[in-house]
Amino acid sequence: MICSIVPPYMLRRLAARPEPRLRAIARAAKESLLHIKGLQAARALPVPATPPGARQVTPTPPERTIYDAASTETLPGTLVRKEGMPPVGDAAADEAYDGLGDTHSLYADVFERNSIDGAGLKLDATVHFGELYDNAFWDGRQMVFGDGDGQIFQRFTKSLTVIGHELAHGVTQYTAGLAYRNQAGALNESMSDVFGVLVEQYARKQPAAEASWLIGEGLFTDAVQGAALRSLKAPGTAYDDDVLGKDPQPDSMDSYVRTTADNGGVHINSGIPNRAFYLVASELGGNAWEAPGQIWYGTLTSGSLPAACTFGKFARTTIATAEELFGSGTAEHDAVLKAWETVKVKV
Repeated sequence: MICSIVPPYMLRRLAARPEPRLRAIARAAKESLLHIKGLQAARALPVPATPPGARQVTPTPPERTIYDAASTETLPGTLVRKEGMPPVGDAAADEAYDGLGDTHSLYADVFERNSIDGAGLKLDATVHFGELYDNAFWDGRQMVFGDGDGQIFQRFTKSLTVIGHELAHGVTQYTAGLAYRNQAGALNESMSDVFGVLVEQYARKQPAAEASWLIGEGLFTDAVQGAALRSLKAPGTAYDDDVLGKDPQPDSMDSYVRTTADNGGVHINSGIPNRAFYLVASELGGNAWEAPGQIWYGTLTSGSLPAACTFGKFARTTIATAEELFGSGTAEHDAVLKAWETVKVKV
């Protein structure tokens, strides 16, 4: 499963820009679109889901390896930093190393999960991928980061939520195995957004009320009118720019987007379950990685989500998980019920 952070609809808009000043951006966007499409066609990896009730392995320290593609598209590239080595002075390599560690810490400390696959998977990442490459992706085995075009996007290691987001695709791959299409695909994207913000909040020790709830904050250059790629707090408000257009994410089923593009709108409609998680965290207060995170993680790893999961099925499972963990009629249980009601998902 090839999952990239920049939505295809954003890249398509950039690729279609006719202005001479945006010629390099348009070319970079076209190449990113073609590259991801080619990878998806060539690499249909099996989904090794963890069986429900599988024995929990005590988390072990991370084992990180960072490679440098040196502006080529050859993976993994040249090794530049291994676990335990000091910073190498390359911002992208050191940010990737630290981000992998922060992601590992969230799963180990909060969810007692041993790396991405639950069995101590080594964390590999490649930086400086391609020329002006406007994306970052999880290819089913490792993380890959481009440096951006310098006009719209900066290097993709700058955002910890991007690193956390992409590695969460690996967690989903090894647990629920949600199909990357339609509502299941939107849930797949949403789970990555949820755990992406949790990685950042846990690393910064930010309670829900102090967090930005943004995915990709810091990726845009100063030329862009926007804060990030997506907002869990207020889907549809992350950016509004003459070149990029306006953030198209809906915040409830009233604005659900029916489309065949982007695998059935997986990056657009993820705004709906994203907002549901934010509402739960906001209602409960405190740290989002505690009760809200436990409910969402418990749902993802429950073994009860079908590959073609719908929003309704996912919502019902979060409600059942909240009841199992905290009891019926508790603040946690009621917050989950209220959140899904607010975003108009029928349970």
